[in-house]
Amino acid sequence: MMSDSVKNNVGARIRLWSIWVVVLIILVWAFTGVEYSGIMATAGEVSRSILRGLFHPDWGYVYLPEGEDLLRGLLDTMAIAVLGTFISAVLCIPFAFWAATAKGKARWATGSGKFVLSLIRTFPEVVMAIIFIKAVGPGSYAGALALGVHSIGMLGKLYSEAIENLDRGPTEALVACGANKLQTLWFAVIPQVLPDFFSFALYRFEINIRSAAILGVIGAGGIGTPLIFALDARSWSRVGIILLGVIVMVTIIDIISGYIRKRLV
Repeated sequence: MMSDSVKNNVGARIRLWSIWVVVLIILVWAFTGVEYSGIMATAGEVSRSILRGLFHPDWGYVYLPEGEDLLRGLLDTMAIAVLGTFISAVLCIPFAFWAATAKGKARWATGSGKFVLSLIRTFPEVVMAIIFIKAVGPGSYAGALALGVHSIGMLGKLYSEAIENLDRGPTEALVACGANKLQTLWFAVIPQVLPDFFSFALYRFEINIRSAAILGVIGAGGIGTPLIFALDARSWSRVGIILLGVIVMVTIIDIISGYIRKRLV
């Protein structure tokens, strides 16, 4: 007779291997559905061309006295990310308190808040950008609005989790001393969640920098616009300098943001 512990171990292993088999079947099914003939015909040539552009970049495009250049495109991309992050970091605060679970709060109120944040996260930045391009026209303004609205969903979720995990001791102490809700919020809640809010906003800013570089491809401003023009013209040296510029900008911002987040936390 097998003991209960042995049976549990055998059952756990069977469940684990069953999960891996299902995942493997899904991966095989997904890859077999991809048409590789067109990819294999063009991937090699395009890859070699982009690599030649990276090793022989157009350094003259870094700065041009007149017209668009790399520096202006990167600054435009950074401005879109900064404005989009600021919009979302401010507007998501009421959504975060709405979705956060709290003692004595109705379950339907918390559930509706979480549903709204999930609904906002459903639409990718590209879809948001297309909508705002139709609403306000192509350019950086549409890109900033797209990033700002889309980021509300994710930042609101992270903010609400920070609110749920805060220490209830200071809040209960202030309530016991007769403090009202505004005083409790200002002196007990905000000082605890503010470092997390700043840390999450900086992390989202890193993501928005990358997203802003992509949104220009569909006309939402930033460095993506000259990149798609260079790709269409097969100007691989210009593609190379744009990619190098994006890599340098993202790397510097990641280093600075990571240092600030460590100091905050």
